[in-house]
Amino acid sequence: MHIFTWFNFIPFVKNYATEEYIHVVIATFITLLCVGFSLYMYSKLKKIKNPEVPDEKFNLRNFVELMAGLILGLGTEIMGEKNAKKFFPVLASIFLFIFFNNVIGLIPGFLPPTDNINTTLACGAFIFVYYNIMGFKEHGVSYVKHFLGPVLWLAPLMLPIELISNAVRPLSLGLRLFGNMTGDHLVLGIFSKLVPIGVPIPFMALGLFVSFFQAFIFVILSMIYLTLALSHDEN
Repeated sequence: MHIFTWFNFIPFVKNYATEEYIHVVIATFITLLCVGFSLYMYSKLKKIKNPEVPDEKFNLRNFVELMAGLILGLGTEIMGEKNAKKFFPVLASIFLFIFFNNVIGLIPGFLPPTDNINTTLACGAFIFVYYNIMGFKEHGVSYVKHFLGPVLWLAPLMLPIELISNAVRPLSLGLRLFGNMTGDHLVLGIFSKLVPIGVPIPFMALGLFVSFFQAFIFVILSMIYLTLALSHDEN
């Protein structure tokens, strides 16, 4: 069944603007938007003679640097300075992707891909695969020791517990994001239909905050999982 979005007016895309595939179409659009936005900001920053000096007026550059500093500072607190800088590109990218996928639902004529559980579980699965790959890259085969507990005789008990705990993480990330964003956009949609003028504005402001907050929480949890995977405490 086709549903109304602005993508219905784009040739070759409108055929996929169905209830089943619209989240893929918009998520792809967001991905291209994130790439374009990143390249644009990179080109702007590259032309600045003194990048350490912020602009006098608050603008897009200052906002981006504020967000980047927030993520990098938080990463330093959780992961340490070295790992925070190393994983900043991935963490900042996932933040941008989730934030834009959340906030686009506030614009009439667009549907948020994070209202679809396939999108949120895919984000959770990406982080799950990524931190495990980084764990094996950091420790080699010894990474398996993270799942065996502090002492060898507890390994038969700890192994299934740790495996289940790790397997639940992508589900937890995906379901938390899906549930919060679905609820937020459902409330906005209900009030927009009841009173389309004026009343939805506070809920749109709340939706903007929730969109940012949920992307931020997702990144914080990703930092924690990466830190646990890279930890040498059990080696």
